[in-house]
Amino acid sequence: MTLEREPPLEGVVVDEEDVYDDAPHRVSLEGELLRAAPTLARLAAGTWWRATRWSVGLSVRTGGRLARAAADPGRSVHLLDDLAGELRAYARDLLGITELDERVAQLMPPAKSSTNGARSDREELRVRGARLLREAARIEPEGRVHPAYARILTELAPDEGRILRLLATKGAQPAVDVRAATLLGSSTLVSGGMSMIGAEAGCQHKDRVPAYLNNLERLGLVWFSREPVGDPVAYQVLEAQPEVLEAMRSVSRAKTVQRSIHLTPFGEDFCAVCLPLATAEMEALAGPEEWSGPSRDP
Repeated sequence: MTLEREPPLEGVVVDEEDVYDDAPHRVSLEGELLRAAPTLARLAAGTWWRATRWSVGLSVRTGGRLARAAADPGRSVHLLDDLAGELRAYARDLLGITELDERVAQLMPPAKSSTNGARSDREELRVRGARLLREAARIEPEGRVHPAYARILTELAPDEGRILRLLATKGAQPAVDVRAATLLGSSTLVSGGMSMIGAEAGCQHKDRVPAYLNNLERLGLVWFSREPVGDPVAYQVLEAQPEVLEAMRSVSRAKTVQRSIHLTPFGEDFCAVCLPLATAEMEALAGPEEWSGPSRDP
C-alpha cells in the first residue's frame, strides 16, 4: 500500500523538504518529552507539596502571631524576624537546597579519627617527653641555664626582685605566727607569716609583701619552713614590731610561733644566674638612674 501526498493548497508555496525532513526531529523530541514526563511530574508534585505544606503551616502560625502582636505590640519586631527566618527556610526547602546539602555531605569523605590521623594529646605529650630525654643525652656546655628563668623574670614585680636579693645575700628570714590560745590547750591562728622582709628588702609597697611571697612560692623560688632561724635575737626584734604587737593585743591569750622563710635550691640558682647582687654591678648593667634601692651593699 502506497501513501500519496496531498497536494498543497492553491496559492501557497511550500517547500516539501522543510515539511517532511523535520518529521524525524519532531518524533524524537516528542519521545524525549514522553520519557521525561514521570520525572517532571514528580518534580512538580514535590514542589506543589512543599508549597502547600508550608502555606498551611504559615497561615496557622501567622494567625497566632498576629493575635499575640495585637495583644503585645512590643513583640512585633521579634515576630517579623521569626517570619523572615521561616521565609528563608521555605525558600531553601522549595528549591531543594536542603536536600542538596545533605547529598553533598554524604559525598564528602569521612573525617579521619584521632586514632588514625593526628596524634592524641597523650601521644603528643609522650613525643615531647621523648624529645626531652633525647636532649638530656646530649653533652651540653656547663654554662647552659634553666629554660624557665627568662619566663620567670617576666612574672616578677620589682619588689619581688628585692626580696629575692635579700634572701640571697642575708639568708633565711624570721617569721612568726600569732595564735590565740584556748583553755583546752589548742589555739587558733590570728595572723600568720608576719616578717620584716618588706622593710629589710626596701620594698616600695610593703602592704603587698604577703602577695609577693605567695607569688615567689608559686614560682618555686621560696618556701616557708616551720623551723626557726638560728638567731633568737631576730625574733625578739620581730615580735616588737607594731603590727605583731597589735595582733597579739587583739586576743586575750596570745602566743607566737617562730617560723622562717628560705630560698629553694631552684631559687638560689635563679638568683645566682639572673640577679646581680652587688650594687656596683647592678648600676653598671641597668644604669644608675634606674636603681632606687638601698644604698648599702650587702
